[in-house]
Amino acid sequence: MEINHRRASSMRIPLVRLPVDPMNIFWLIVEPSLWRILDHLPINWGVFGRYSRRGWHFHDKAESHLRYGPVWALVTPCAVYVYVADPNAIQDIFNRREDFLRPSEFYKPLEVYGPCISTASWAEWPRHRKILATPFNESVMKFVWNESLSQTREMVDAWMSCAEAGIQSFTKDTRTLSLNVLAATGFRRSYPFRSSGQKGSHEAGTYRDALQTVLDNAIFLMLVPPRLLQLPLLPRSWARIGKAAADFKRYMIRMLDEESALLSHGKPGTGSLMTSFVRALDIHQKDQIFNMKTSNSGGQSRSKGLSIDEIFGNIFVINFAGHDTTANTLAFSMLLLAANPQVQSWVAEELHVVTPHEDSEEWDYNVLFSDLKRCRAVLLETLRLYPPIMALPKSTSHHSQTLHIGESTITIPPQTVVMPSLLTVQTHPKYWPDPLLWQPSRWISSPAPHSGLDISARLRAESMITPAQSTYFPWSDGPQNCPGAKFAQVEFVAVLAALLRDHRIVVVPEANESIEKARKRALATTEDCDMELLLRMRNAERVRLVLRRE
Repeated sequence: MEINHRRASSMRIPLVRLPVDPMNIFWLIVEPSLWRILDHLPINWGVFGRYSRRGWHFHDKAESHLRYGPVWALVTPCAVYVYVADPNAIQDIFNRREDFLRPSEFYKPLEVYGPCISTASWAEWPRHRKILATPFNESVMKFVWNESLSQTREMVDAWMSCAEAGIQSFTKDTRTLSLNVLAATGFRRSYPFRSSGQKGSHEAGTYRDALQTVLDNAIFLMLVPPRLLQLPLLPRSWARIGKAAADFKRYMIRMLDEESALLSHGKPGTGSLMTSFVRALDIHQKDQIFNMKTSNSGGQSRSKGLSIDEIFGNIFVINFAGHDTTANTLAFSMLLLAANPQVQSWVAEELHVVTPHEDSEEWDYNVLFSDLKRCRAVLLETLRLYPPIMALPKSTSHHSQTLHIGESTITIPPQTVVMPSLLTVQTHPKYWPDPLLWQPSRWISSPAPHSGLDISARLRAESMITPAQSTYFPWSDGPQNCPGAKFAQVEFVAVLAALLRDHRIVVVPEANESIEKARKRALATTEDCDMELLLRMRNAERVRLVLRRE
């Protein structure tokens, strides 16, 4: 601790000491259970109570930076964490990729099936990114759009069949929808939507069933290698997870073989993410042969394409990141919309003008997506307050790095963790009026109320507001931003449009509870969150929702 404190003192910024390291694996495991005990003691835990909790950023928001300034550091026995909330400095950090590296050791647990883009070094990252970004191009977005609309139509039918009993689990249903969209788009595995309230299961033993179990137990699989879960005499629940992990790998191998067979016979392939992976594997294998031939002459080059293990690792991380992040955002949005019926009406106003056809099967992505500004505003505002990841760690290289913070310049010691404070700048009163208020309309520039324009003309005149640089970056920023950002936007907008054009999400009041109190309870639920690998609500199902036709 003292060594790290001396290192941090050289920066001449506010320092906060913490007796445990919040990123320590042992602490991450015991922390939730420990705090359930410590919170019952009549003790003010101070700094320890604030910063040692997993996901403390969510409850802190901009408070620490308002207290300490645009840059401060948390000093622990294992490391120094420098938190930065100056937009210009954050932009500088993102752009200087060789000076501020992605600390791959933080992401090592994601290597459940092999190395992936999240754990790649800065030198290897472009190789992964090039291959993964290829199928996330504009040509595939129409497929994302159509599949999202199809899944939402089925979800609406299921929710309407619940009548006043309410939706059994809207969080499970948004996860199912998101998983189905990803499976169909990325891997051409199509499944009908089945809600949490529908009995039985038609997908037992399928790719989706195995993947769902793997994703539901992702943290467990990051701590316990899947091969160990195949051992005898383990608890039945562990064996079930181990079987799902093994089944999922078999499905990945089968999909890879099927795609390889198509391409080897001169066919174009499915055009999915798996097509890119097969081509990457072919490049990798040819590169290995070339390197073997040239190794004796000293002509070996850096690896190209992706290995088998890298393909499996990337399939897992794409499913984990692409599925859970969108599903969580949809779940937060359902409660926020239910608590704010005026926002639903505001979105529906746009939908009735922009989508003249009630049947969403007639909706054309190329015609409609760019015009559904209010739907996108709901997504952007939800991610502003409830980003799946609340800080984006970087690390200085083996050399110290200077960073300009306003009028000052600090020198950050080598191999120090630097945290662009995502949630802080997205909730900082300096950059956002009423920063803690969920208000999607803040993203829309509208004509004056008394401009004399009819509703159609007013909607055409609306435009999306672009926030100041590096005050909003839920998909990261700079060269290493998220390749799936457009995918997530298209999926979310399609789901919201199909859901709210002719229906409304309503909170079901408890006994003797007014609708106003029920809505406040829904809002309170969105603030009762914790952090596993992603931000999530602790008990979303305490709020029962119902879908009604408007």
